[in-house]
Amino acid sequence: MRPDTTTAPWSLAASSAPAMPTTMTDEALVEASLAGATDAFDELVTRHRRAVYHVCYRFVNNHEDAADLTQDTFVRAWKARATFRGQARFSTWVHRIAVNVSLNQVSLKTPRGEAVDFDTMADTREPAPGHSLVVAERQAMVRAAVAALPPRQRAALILRTYHELSHQEVAALVGTSVGAVKANVFHALANLRKRLGPSL
Repeated sequence: MRPDTTTAPWSLAASSAPAMPTTMTDEALVEASLAGATDAFDELVTRHRRAVYHVCYRFVNNHEDAADLTQDTFVRAWKARATFRGQARFSTWVHRIAVNVSLNQVSLKTPRGEAVDFDTMADTREPAPGHSLVVAERQAMVRAAVAALPPRQRAALILRTYHELSHQEVAALVGTSVGAVKANVFHALANLRKRLGPSL
């Protein structure tokens, strides 16, 4: 997956162009970008690309896919920046794009890397000598089970558990209600228990 960046006059790579003042708020940078200051969006990418990359990586667990999804997220943000109204923080807005891009990706294909690393949901206590293989197999089962969850359940579980976001923050990112997030997390855990039984 290689997103088309021809319409975006910026790059995820380091730029030699003069940087915008770092004291400017994200909202002011969006306004400056709309006014024609291309380096304003460069600054937004610099501020948020690491966090966006981590969101994407949690869905695909593969560096190349996560980098591509990060690029795609900012391309979409660039094209849609005129729709940003400042009702939510820019970070929330761009993270929502990242979640949607990642959900689209995982619904289209099986990730090239391992399934999402959900080792924290398996028993990771120090194994007795000779039991490391059993522990590794159990963890692999958990990762595979998480990867098999429906996309919305997987997203809610990843954002709630790995990113330690509140139900309200997860709801804002995925564009749904708090009740729906709680239900998705509940059903995700129920599905994992059904698949894994005593392994969970």
